[in-house]
Amino acid sequence: MNSTNFNNCIQTAAGLVEAEVSGSGIPILILHGSPGGIDAARSMSRFLDKDKFKTICLSRPGYLNTPLSPVNHSIEAEADLLVGLLDALQIPRTGVLAWSGGGAVAYQLASRHPERVSALVTVAAVSSAWIAPKTPILDRIMFGTKLGNRIIKYISSHSPEHLIEEALKGEGSLRGSELHSLAEQVIADPAQRQLVLEVALTVNVGGARKAGWLNDVENFAAIKDLGLEKIQCPVLLVHGDADTDALPRYSEEAHRRLERSELVVMERGTHLSFYAHPEASEVQESAKRWFLDHV
Repeated sequence: MNSTNFNNCIQTAAGLVEAEVSGSGIPILILHGSPGGIDAARSMSRFLDKDKFKTICLSRPGYLNTPLSPVNHSIEAEADLLVGLLDALQIPRTGVLAWSGGGAVAYQLASRHPERVSALVTVAAVSSAWIAPKTPILDRIMFGTKLGNRIIKYISSHSPEHLIEEALKGEGSLRGSELHSLAEQVIADPAQRQLVLEVALTVNVGGARKAGWLNDVENFAAIKDLGLEKIQCPVLLVHGDADTDALPRYSEEAHRRLERSELVVMERGTHLSFYAHPEASEVQESAKRWFLDHV
């Protein structure tokens, strides 16, 4: 099937998808969390060597330039849309890297279309019903409005250390000296520092991400079964034990239900631990080996 690409939007048999392909080698589909977008997917994929992996970054339905429509609003339909994207790109089979809310569609894709997925790496991934917590009014302003987005950009430029510590605080249970120590470690590591600052700019739930966020909140609350027992490919699950955004039980329960899986628990790791943690580089290498061994 031929693909048509206008400003990163690819026409597939199931609808438009904002996507881009970079690198060469083993194909890896990158599924961002909730909220997010292709910008978050790019940040997620940076650790994958461009000479070994071909990354397919995209915006999930309702985020940035991937439209949300009555035919692609469900998790099942989103999985079918991803198959349409793979068809348009002439990629018969792929590995999948999914973070947080992207985990739901990753599991659904592997369950619904097992012939298209060769291996999964799921990071702090939703695997069953998830209810969005009530958001304090200050957070609604900071992460749900244009003004808040401008403030976050300003802090990122003028006080990045403060933004990094607040991001880690908001994504886990670490406090006091433990939180400060992790923040210092992340700030001192150029790759980890860059990742946290970039992701902080992709989690606004307003504007061009609002439709996707609201759709995810509705879908995740209604999850009954993602078909984990039907997944045939090997799955590497990674989760921080101090994660308060997606509790560790999501990966623990998925690990018990999956036929072929390994679980890596990152000690005192927040929701960002795969990318911002003393052992982040080591765990990322494990993820790369997982893809190289199984895809």
